[in-house]
Parts: sequence; structure tokens; C-alpha cells
Amino acid sequence: MSTQIALAQQEAVKGKTSYDFLIDTEHYDAEDSSPLIIFLHGRSLSGRDLNRVKRYGVLYAKNRGLSIPTSLIVAPQTASGWDPDKVEDVLDYVLKNYNVDEKRVYVCGMSMGGYGTMDFVGKYPDRVAAAVAICGGGTARYAENLSTVPLWIQHGSADRAVPASESKKIYKAIKNANPAADATLTIIPGGTHGSVERLFHQDDMYEWLFQHTKGD
Repeated sequence: MSTQIALAQQEAVKGKTSYDFLIDTEHYDAEDSSPLIIFLHGRSLSGRDLNRVKRYGVLYAKNRGLSIPTSLIVAPQTASGWDPDKVEDVLDYVLKNYNVDEKRVYVCGMSMGGYGTMDFVGKYPDRVAAAVAICGGGTARYAENLSTVPLWIQHGSADRAVPASESKKIYKAIKNANPAADATLTIIPGGTHGSVERLFHQDDMYEWLFQHTKGD
């Protein structure tokens, strides 16, 4: 029953922003400002069928019973890579239409979505309280901006689709830009490109995200 309720409250928002998206409002209360999680999917979920974004990641974990603390969850869909400006467009729409705590906006992504997460945070660091990038990488020119946002970068050591060197490279660039940057790199022994999806089903990532508030 709980899964059916969660599914019923994942509503499609189409034609309002640069990316169509699903929004989960199960724990949303318009009377209270809510944290916001934005999940960016990988290439395999690209397209124009929003149901695809429930195949792995935050909504998939929630639909399988994971309890995520009170928050809005937004899962946009792209057909051709992530554009930071278009992700910001989604964020602006949600801020305008829902009661969101702008100091508690979190972004997480996997694979192509890991790159998308790092590029969005890199271009708009002032909009994000903390971010998690899984089995992705990043753009070196954003390293200085990325160094101002708490980041948890995770990658499997046995990833053949996106080598762990991609995460190591952007982590090194961030630390070179600012040795005191609040950035953590976790290499998961034996983790493959697919197996690290289990991180979305564990409490650790969400607990880590929610401990951060912009401006602390």
C-alpha cells in the first residue's frame, strides 16, 4: 500500500520548464518550507517517457520502501545530456510553485547524471547546499566553484563504463583549487557501474545531504 501511495504522489509536470519532470509530494506540507532533492539520471533513462526516471535512483529507492525524511523530490528527464541552465530552470519553477527552503536544495546524480550534478553545482554553486555524484565525473573549469559546496563523490573501482579515474580527476582538480574544500571521494572496492546504484537505497547519502544547510 505504501508503494502505491508513493507512486500516486509522483506527479508529472510537463511543458512548464526546459525539462519535464516528476515531483514526489508524499511528505510535502505547503505550510512548512521543505528541503528539495533533485535527482539527475544517467544516459539509459534519457528520452521523453517520464516513467523511465523511476527505474533507478531516488524515486526507485523510495518506491521500494526507502524512507526519505520530509522533502520534495524532483526527477527531471533529458533526451540529450544535462544542461546546467535547464536544470536551473526546473529549480526556479519548483521554488516559485512550492514552499521550498532555498538553503536546503540538494542535488544527486548517477553516471551522466553525476556529470550533470557536478556541472550544475559548478555553474550555480550558490543554489546548492550539498551534492552527491555517483560514477560520473566533472568539468575542470568548474573546480573553484565546486570547492565552495560540500560534495560526496562516489565511484566503483571496477566500473568499466565510466572509469573511476574520472571521479579522481575532478576531485583532484577541486582540491587543487582549494585544499580545504569540503569534498570527499569514496572509491567502492569491486563496485561496478550498475552495482553502485544501491547507494540510493541506503540512508547514508540522505543523512549526509540533510546535515548541510547553505550558509553554514
